[in-house]
Amino acid sequence: MGHEDFSLIGASRTDAGVSCIGGYVQVFLREKVDMSTLLPQFNAHLPQDIRLNSVLEVATDFNLIHSVTEKTYRYYFTNSQSFNPFASAFMVNLPGELNWGAMKEACKLFTGIHDFKGFCKPSENKTDYKREVLSADIFTSKEFLGQFFPEEIFYFEITGTGFLHHQVRMMMSVVWQIGSQEMELAEITSRFDFPERFEKLPPAPSNGLVLWETLLTNL
Repeated sequence: MGHEDFSLIGASRTDAGVSCIGGYVQVFLREKVDMSTLLPQFNAHLPQDIRLNSVLEVATDFNLIHSVTEKTYRYYFTNSQSFNPFASAFMVNLPGELNWGAMKEACKLFTGIHDFKGFCKPSENKTDYKREVLSADIFTSKEFLGQFFPEEIFYFEITGTGFLHHQVRMMMSVVWQIGSQEMELAEITSRFDFPERFEKLPPAPSNGLVLWETLLTNL
């Protein structure tokens, strides 16, 4: 199948190095195909680090981007003093003492509708930086087992109706700075109110971030 025979759009755009478990892509085909053979054909031609779980035929007027109602991201990290480099493809290590209570308080401050201009990479063409975060918290992970992984692994999980460029990675960076006492909790609310008064935040590395789930309507 040549490139002129199809086009596609994705439900999300992720930075290089970010993984995706729960995402969607909409493919527009010029000709009707046998749906029962489409999934194995796709996976046979995709690189080994990409795999489709299922395919579904939709109406011609279905709009994937407009159907997205919620997205959930997970950022995996650890607090190990003997981190194995082989685990670095899946998570980021944050050595040193952390204030876990303050980190959880920071997560609570993110929930609700806020102006996240101070927590993203602004664009010259964008004027609306208000986004709604439905939930945000830190949990213990059981997804990674084996000799290369630390005993304790955590993830920052955040669910919202939509996210800005680098938003989740910068929020993770803020949570870490709160935990290591490099930033006060009050700065979060100040950044909501006066984003121009603060320096740009460094985004957390991309390799710990996973688009975990995407919820759609009209499907």
